[in-house]
Amino acid sequence: MTPMLRPLAIATAICGTLDILFAILLTLWRGREPAAMLRFVASGPFPPATDWGPAGSALGLVVHFTLMGIMIAAFLYAARNYPVLLDQPWISGLAFAAVTYVAMNLVVVPLRFPQAWPPTPLGISTQMFAHAFLVALPTVLVARRFMRI
Repeated sequence: MTPMLRPLAIATAICGTLDILFAILLTLWRGREPAAMLRFVASGPFPPATDWGPAGSALGLVVHFTLMGIMIAAFLYAARNYPVLLDQPWISGLAFAAVTYVAMNLVVVPLRFPQAWPPTPLGISTQMFAHAFLVALPTVLVARRFMRI
């Protein structure tokens, strides 16, 4: 396995699972169906997915883990080129969280779903929590474990 493939696979599995479980809990808390939430995720790149039933929900998981893998690959690439990112996991994790939050919630989501703008304070806080503690910090810790010289 290449030096980046193992941490990419492990971090994507961990972070993708933590993040989607958090999204499912938030969905249930709001009285909505997790399957519909997953179809909504799939509808980002595949707009008709909201009408695809279980297949749309499964596609939502694929889309979610794919996006997670892309974000994590970007951090691993940066860490490979700037190993100092692995020396301060809290600082680089919070910076990574901020970058992924901005990319997803202030660029990607508003471009595809303009009605989602502006985000609510609750939305901002839950997304920042997820990006910081369920995605960024585990990514940095996995990268430290597998990429340190």
